[in-house]
Amino acid sequence: MTHDHDLVLRPTAAQTEAALNPPPGRNGGDLVVETLSGLGATTVFGLPGQHALGMFDALRRSSLTYVGLRVENNAGFAADAYGRITGEAAPLLLSTGPGALTSLAALQEARAASAPVLAISSQVPTAGLGGGRHGYLHELPDQQASFRGVVKSVHTVRTQSQIPSAIAAAWESALTAPHGPVWVEIPQDVLLAETHLPQVTAMDATPEDVVPRPELTALAAHLLSSAARPAIIAGGGVVRADASGKLRALAERLNAPVVTTFGGKGAFPWEHPLSLQSWLEDRHTTDFLEDADVLLVVGSGLGELSSNYHTFKPRGRVIQIEADLGKLESNHPAIGIHADARLALSALLETVEERPDPTAADRVSTVLARVAERIAAQELTLEQGLLASVRAALPAGSPSFWDMTILAYWAWSAFDPRGANTMHSAQGAGGLGYGFPAALGAAAADPSRPVLAVSGDGGALYSIAELATARQYDLNVTWLIVDDGGYGILREYMTDAFGQATATELARPDYVALAESFGVPGVRTTPETLEEDLAKALAAPGPSVVVLPAVLRMFAPTHLG
Repeated sequence: MTHDHDLVLRPTAAQTEAALNPPPGRNGGDLVVETLSGLGATTVFGLPGQHALGMFDALRRSSLTYVGLRVENNAGFAADAYGRITGEAAPLLLSTGPGALTSLAALQEARAASAPVLAISSQVPTAGLGGGRHGYLHELPDQQASFRGVVKSVHTVRTQSQIPSAIAAAWESALTAPHGPVWVEIPQDVLLAETHLPQVTAMDATPEDVVPRPELTALAAHLLSSAARPAIIAGGGVVRADASGKLRALAERLNAPVVTTFGGKGAFPWEHPLSLQSWLEDRHTTDFLEDADVLLVVGSGLGELSSNYHTFKPRGRVIQIEADLGKLESNHPAIGIHADARLALSALLETVEERPDPTAADRVSTVLARVAERIAAQELTLEQGLLASVRAALPAGSPSFWDMTILAYWAWSAFDPRGANTMHSAQGAGGLGYGFPAALGAAAADPSRPVLAVSGDGGALYSIAELATARQYDLNVTWLIVDDGGYGILREYMTDAFGQATATELARPDYVALAESFGVPGVRTTPETLEEDLAKALAAPGPSVVVLPAVLRMFAPTHLG
């Protein structure tokens, strides 16, 4: 009797020959890049450092495309975006100590947004491990400890034979739902030592599916089919699972209104009659969702931003589909279904019954009209006009990446992404500096279409060095910088809370001249000319910068008081 675990793949004659006669001059770094190639990677991001040079030397003997950024955190943001756009694990090569630690904020964002990033860092030589304070350059008592609370999993290598399996295990972890960043560390001497191991060929690191339990989907289908006022909240898990088509089919069968979270932008068509769009920071939307007798939450943990700052209190039954086990019922009691969004929605579609409701579209339009009236009463035509100009200038299907800035906060609620997986921001962890380096990663993933980055001047100053990266690789990114001379949203928060702002004002460099000094064309625009200037920049190949001097305001919140 033959069991699956008894089956062993026999090497071909060519594989045997390659194993017996590996190319000369290989080191541990070659095992890293060969493993990445064997797993299907084509592009890597990073920044070299002394301990990591074995990996970078091996790159020149590989077919991998390398995109080098100027700051490790920005390299992490670029890898994050590459992973979001492609759905593939994005390798990020880093050095020890300061180089590794500088990536932490980017890895936190990747974890919060479930972006598959495969970070591979060097370590001090093996003799210096164990926290013995030997005084090696970049030495940390326990480097992994700095990452264990940030990434999904940590994988350590101490010998060359461990490299392929450790990287394959990390790859599988990064791509198992929920996606996320992972960490591999390899000592300097292991990377530099000559290797006599055969070349790494194809690797098997297929992630396991997170499959829903049938008794739970049967109960959920029954509750949804018999509901009087069902509604759906669609989060980023729908986008990551490529499940927007199944979500639409389910919503239409149930006649259930759908609101998308800020991380789930594009999961449901913006102009669909059942679309509540993304107005989650509005009490009219919150009231509507609270009134649902059955609320289906797909791919969202209903965190702070998705719950109108935890003021959302559902009164009906909640069904939560979530691939991240820790998020099930973490904020509200629910029928928790631990599953990938696509698989769970497929299961619901098999059993849910048609539910006629001629009033659903009217109820949706009533809510949207009330939201529009509230915003209109605040006389924020400048901000609304700017968003409309950006939307008109950006080609449909082109991705956009938004930093933590006032125009982005507007976009979370009010911007039509025109497609799934096209609008991304740093609202997972909320750190500054995401927009431009992330856009560079997206442009590396797909050079065929222009990419838009949107930053305030405060966030832009985190990423100015990457203008050199954009120029060096001729990446097709247009960077819109809204310059208000400071941290605009913090200025507004502090003025509202304390009567005046402190530490929010910034010296204003000439961003156009700065861009041109890197060889990147720049233009200063106005609200009236933004659409034309932005469209022209997006249509031109290569990088460009558009600077808009403007002081913007946020719409009034509804969660206070």
